[in-house]
Amino acid sequence: MSSENQYDIAILGGGPGGYIAAIRAARHGLKTALIEKEKIGGTCLHWGCIPTKGLLQNAQVFRHCTESDSFGIRTGEVSYDWEAIMERQRGIIDRLHKGVQSLMKKHQIEVIPGFGRLASPTSLEVETQEGARIVQAKNIVVATGSVARSLPGVQLDEERVISNVGALTMKKPPKSLVVIGAGAVGVEFASIYRTFGAEVTILEYLPKLVPLEDEEVSKYLFRCFKKAKMNVQLGVAVQTVENRGDHVQVTYKKGEDLVEMEAEMCLVSVGRKPIVEGIGLDNTKAKVERGVIVVNEYCQSDEPTVYAIGDVIGNYLLAHVAEVEGLLAVDHIAGKGPEPIDYSAVPRCTYCHPQIGSVGLSEKECEEQAIPIEVGKAQFMPNGKAMALGETDGFSKVIRHAETGELLGGHIIGPEATDLVMEYVVAKKNRMSAASIAHTIHPHPTLSEVNLDALHNAIGEPVHG
Repeated sequence: MSSENQYDIAILGGGPGGYIAAIRAARHGLKTALIEKEKIGGTCLHWGCIPTKGLLQNAQVFRHCTESDSFGIRTGEVSYDWEAIMERQRGIIDRLHKGVQSLMKKHQIEVIPGFGRLASPTSLEVETQEGARIVQAKNIVVATGSVARSLPGVQLDEERVISNVGALTMKKPPKSLVVIGAGAVGVEFASIYRTFGAEVTILEYLPKLVPLEDEEVSKYLFRCFKKAKMNVQLGVAVQTVENRGDHVQVTYKKGEDLVEMEAEMCLVSVGRKPIVEGIGLDNTKAKVERGVIVVNEYCQSDEPTVYAIGDVIGNYLLAHVAEVEGLLAVDHIAGKGPEPIDYSAVPRCTYCHPQIGSVGLSEKECEEQAIPIEVGKAQFMPNGKAMALGETDGFSKVIRHAETGELLGGHIIGPEATDLVMEYVVAKKNRMSAASIAHTIHPHPTLSEVNLDALHNAIGEPVHG
């Protein structure tokens, strides 16, 4: 075997977890190969997090223009250029992609384009344009990510019946859109296309929007979506989705009734499926259970030389979690003695309108675990910065342990919630008390003062009211 094909570490998959792991490995002085069948950056950069946030920002600018009279700004008739919107999105992706490519060159990471699979615990077979190539590595990190799930019998064609990919490549916004699934992906695209004028219907099997969020947050988002004139149907079961050429027909069950409806397009956003099949795991001792690779606290599988990170291990299907898992796995391989990840302090961010940011336990979860709690809430409505922005919907909610005072959960729905939540994340990670944050000076006037008021209310020291 040529030394050119021998590495200290080979990473299968170049998404956020994979390329971050590659950089860390190179910085540890390990000879590193990164195998990617498409483009470095993965779903997050090309078909997920980044392009979606670009579209959400376009939607926000459009909304501000349509509401500019309230700021004393006369804009006349407001319109948009969809082709220019898509071009801006592609420009953002291209700049970030080039940035990641330059990092690979800077750290002398060999990027091998092609489809890879494990041939043994220490080797991969890669199908490249030049033919098959065997890559030997002392350790392998599997970071193959996930693909969009569909419903049984529902075929994604990315034209009428679409996933996130189709939702990001439309030639023009649909006049009507059915969104199946009200998790983060579903409510984000619902916000985008409703802002651009689509008649939006959301069909969710569970009895609330964003099912993983605190009950009060879910109910508040429901009211906001109803105010935006979206048709939200909860507790319904989709039966069929049919592409009829110029439209889709969706049938769902509501109670004992079957309801039929038509729309120009249907977005299926019912979760993602980890890519664990067809990648050669059966050539190792690594176990797959319930569709994910089984790993220990260091992301190491039952095959000591094979690690797995990100969506394929199923902890949280989030880019920022995959990145941290990538760092952990590589540090463990390098013998740096890393601390396992505290998954109780993972921030959850949903970029719909209004935004949602949360961490830790919900009020219901605390009740189910019989944890004595005290809760504090504060609205954005009276906040000076929120008024200036014209974004006063929402609230911040803090949950603390009634006996120890430790912050157990933080839940925000409102302007910039996905940034504001970080204060609660740091507190949760470091097991800080709600009082210690409440007694920390917050700048004025800022949105962070809504968090401050919630904290003061939680500890029984209300400042306003």
